[in-house]
Amino acid sequence: MSKVLIIGGGIVGLSSAYYLQKKGYEVTVLDKGDITDSCSFGNAGMIVPSHFIPLAAPGMIQQGIRWMFNSKSPFYVRPSLNSDLISWGIRFIKHATAKHVSQSAEPLHDLSLLSKKLYEDLAKEPGFDFELTHNGILAFYKTEKAGEEEAHLAARAIELGLDMAVLNAAECTALQPDLKLDVLGAVHYRCDAHVYPTKLMNALLRYLANNGVKIERNKKVDKIETTGKRVIRVFTGKQSWEADQYVIATGSWSPEVAKMADLTVSLMPGKGYSFMEPEPENRLTIPALLCEARVALTPMNGQIRYGGTMELDKINTKVNMHRVKGIAESVPQYFPDLKPVLPAEKDIWYGFRPSSPDGLPYIGRSEKRENLIIATGHGMMGLSLGMATGLLVSQIAEGIVTELKIEPFSVAR
Repeated sequence: MSKVLIIGGGIVGLSSAYYLQKKGYEVTVLDKGDITDSCSFGNAGMIVPSHFIPLAAPGMIQQGIRWMFNSKSPFYVRPSLNSDLISWGIRFIKHATAKHVSQSAEPLHDLSLLSKKLYEDLAKEPGFDFELTHNGILAFYKTEKAGEEEAHLAARAIELGLDMAVLNAAECTALQPDLKLDVLGAVHYRCDAHVYPTKLMNALLRYLANNGVKIERNKKVDKIETTGKRVIRVFTGKQSWEADQYVIATGSWSPEVAKMADLTVSLMPGKGYSFMEPEPENRLTIPALLCEARVALTPMNGQIRYGGTMELDKINTKVNMHRVKGIAESVPQYFPDLKPVLPAEKDIWYGFRPSSPDGLPYIGRSEKRENLIIATGHGMMGLSLGMATGLLVSQIAEGIVTELKIEPFSVAR
């Protein structure tokens, strides 16, 4: 039986393990932690075919510069002489064009729709109740400028065949009549869905453990041995692990892991924060995006998860309370009756989104290491694109024609 070793136990790693196991591979997953601290647990749980615009887009540079001078802003790049950040920034600027956005829309759209279908299929399997809900997502705006931008996005989405509608304030209220609103309107991304990430990840872990996949926690890879064009083994301390094929699915830690195999993967970690509050009245039934504030709200398990911000910096354990305060303070501006309390630092979750300089994930074999597959760089859409990425990884490993063209996601691009 052919062996595959997956480094990384987030949604991409576990989805890859799921499909590889289904194909008959002997699979081992190594994770540096206990898995429950990954972005796959603390995210907003949104499945978003509507998100076909990459982070590298016109206007992001100017907007980012303005936000850098606001301690509560949703986006921040810490000024640094870090060569990795400088290299990433140069490539980001190069890709922040209308042409790049146009070229990226279809590949992201196709990957998203495939992932949504796979989540729907997974939800039908025994033991996979992860609260997949098809209420769509409402992107609320308070200003005419944001409304125009969202309407333009909706028009492009409809061209791609996605189900969207531009709503006025009264139409928004009609969808959730118990929720007081202070908005001009919203775009209803009816093509989108959401899940409860904790249930999803736990269901995957349970299935894999019950079907012969070895899940090895607290095993940080610190050395990769190669010869010629192949990876021979990886080490976690004194313990070594051998396989026929290897997968790097380590999110924001991927550059560090890839470097051990003498590979360069251009990523920056984008730190995001979230926290939960009870919502016993169940007033919020449709997940929300607050356009100007860049904040996400998702109903989950009788609670609301509030999340946001994107801090591009080195991986660190600091909690920036100003940014969390910015999330909490923005909510009543759109929903006057929702007034989340700034949580204690210990109750704030944070994680690092692996952000590629062009806003597209890396999915494919390494040209330098023929038995190594890279699957990372999904930015804020790791959960949304995770199942499709896992399927593609299994098809790449098997050497068969992939479900989608993967050239746009080439590791060597």
